[in-house]
Amino acid sequence: MFDLDVRSRKPIYEQLVEKLKELIMNDVLKVDDQLPSVRTLAQQLTINPNTIQKAYRELETQGYIYSLKGKGSFVNATVKSVNIEKLEKVKKELVRLLTEAMYLGVSSQELERLIADIESSLGGGRSND
Repeated sequence: MFDLDVRSRKPIYEQLVEKLKELIMNDVLKVDDQLPSVRTLAQQLTINPNTIQKAYRELETQGYIYSLKGKGSFVNATVKSVNIEKLEKVKKELVRLLTEAMYLGVSSQELERLIADIESSLGGGRSND
């Protein structure tokens, strides 16, 4: 499914959360798709099941997945709705990163190309206006 960097300073569960979010946002995992069981994914990635459980709990807290007792974890439909608080946090972080990139010499044209590339990779972008 994906690779995790065991040498990274970032905890494995955080890497797993990011990878699963990426799969959800890129529609690889669609609404109501079932995620692999904790045991199955732990065996595939050869990591502790508690790490998988922690990642799933975090994704559930953030609203990306939901769990049904005895059935498993599934991609949540509400992920598509706008979470205003989360969006503001992302915008602030984006401003910080863009400011740093421009300070380091990245031109506005390069940033526009990067945004266009990201938008096209997402299938034309997403407009919530």
